[in-house]
Amino acid sequence: MKKSLLALAILAGSTALTGTAFAADKTLVYCSEGSPEGFDASLFTSGTTFDASANTMFDGLVNFKIGTTEVVPGVAESWEVSEDGLELTFKLRAGVKFHSTDYFTPTRDLNADDVIFSFTRQMDENNAYYKNANGAWEYFNAMDMSNLIKDIVRVDDMTVKFVLDHPEAPIVANFAMAFAGIQSAEYAAAGEAAGNLDNVNQNPIGTGPFKFVAYQKDAVIRYVANADYWGGKPAIDNLIFSITPDASVRFQKMKAGECHVMPYPAPAELDMIKATDGMSLLQQEGLNVGYLAYNTEKENFKNVKVRKALNHAINKQAIKDVVFSGYATIAKNPIPPTMWSYDESTTDDEYDPEKAKALLAEAGMADGFKTNIWAMPVSRPYNPDARKMAELIQADWAKIGVDAEIVSFEWGEYLKRSKDGEHDTVLLGWTGDNGDPDNFLRVLLGKAAVGGSNRARWANDEFEAEIQAALITSDSAARTASYKKAQEIFKAEAPWATIAHSIVFMPVSDKVTGYVVDPLGGHWFSNVDMN
Repeated sequence: MKKSLLALAILAGSTALTGTAFAADKTLVYCSEGSPEGFDASLFTSGTTFDASANTMFDGLVNFKIGTTEVVPGVAESWEVSEDGLELTFKLRAGVKFHSTDYFTPTRDLNADDVIFSFTRQMDENNAYYKNANGAWEYFNAMDMSNLIKDIVRVDDMTVKFVLDHPEAPIVANFAMAFAGIQSAEYAAAGEAAGNLDNVNQNPIGTGPFKFVAYQKDAVIRYVANADYWGGKPAIDNLIFSITPDASVRFQKMKAGECHVMPYPAPAELDMIKATDGMSLLQQEGLNVGYLAYNTEKENFKNVKVRKALNHAINKQAIKDVVFSGYATIAKNPIPPTMWSYDESTTDDEYDPEKAKALLAEAGMADGFKTNIWAMPVSRPYNPDARKMAELIQADWAKIGVDAEIVSFEWGEYLKRSKDGEHDTVLLGWTGDNGDPDNFLRVLLGKAAVGGSNRARWANDEFEAEIQAALITSDSAARTASYKKAQEIFKAEAPWATIAHSIVFMPVSDKVTGYVVDPLGGHWFSNVDMN
């Protein structure tokens, strides 16, 4: 069989990366679903970006053990939390080396200065990198970290203490998330001196298992194994992200041997994938939710009766059948049913067009109105085909007199514009980053996330009081009670139409060993090998 041009390009690129014959190398090609927004994960919240940055090239003070939500040492070998929960002290690992590339050669190993820089740049308004980003550290801001961290103390070269304003139950796990990856203060200082503060985002330097080589926008990202990785050199020599937005094209590339792992297969093709020789189909219940957010700052969506009407007009069973081919659970809460504190007693907004019409009439909108539905241009674990989902919702709303235009943009632009609140309604979703309900409820619906990851731009005092109460106690029963109350408030106020929780499928070539489906939705390759 003749190899495709892409395959030949990958072979040539792999040889060029190492300067050795391709046959001597182990090169894994991952058919990714979209282009990263950049390579500094702290600036973004997209899983596509995290896969290309944090999950390949960076470490946190702590990490999640791959395939679990268990927190394990990262560049910190140990940590201690004070009895009152107000001090968190990390002892750093000796000998952790930053990447040496053709654009930067470090002169020292990781130390406390790197940790302090990585967080102060996200909270100090006088920091050059804070100014360069216009303070748009989306995850850091959504979690209100600048009001949590009072001080970061350099105890010595290898010890850093975070002084907190108040205790937060998931604080250690939060340091394992992508936004908390440790950057090189030395590299950042060089960029500042050269007047090129965008270098950190465009030409990344981390401590992780793979080093950045090159990015051809919307086409391919190349990495090489980090031989000096503190956790041991990965078994594969080269890692290539072949950016392929169409799920069916990804599958064809898998069949042709042009890629070895692909995310988010089209649900309609799952049976074909299962029957294809040379690949396995891994699956796991997803820690995710897909939703449609109403921009509650727009006049048409300020009235809860309108939002409830639109919810009752959506036939979620049809969406499950058509978009997910049945491989999903209809969502009634903003957190997945596999997560602790999930409220089983919630009554969903059932499909009832007549009730929807009555609610619109009560809201003074019996004749309907014009609006839009923003649909993602890429497959996501919580929504494999946003365009199809939008078309189904569009048809449902038309039955109650609501005329909705479907709008889409390139993925990075879609995220930016929706963060800025340009949409009327927007299809999005979330996969948990740390296994805690806080990571859904506060990050997606909290007041601090308005203008960021809270795409509904919804701020509710009662809801906020419950999620804050849950945050500052480690009593699991009290946290559960607060989160259940928060879910009750959410359902009554309807800032979203909750759509579905999907099952996550991963086609993997039989040449690949050791790949594990991540419950937190990331894609990791430091632990894989090829035969």
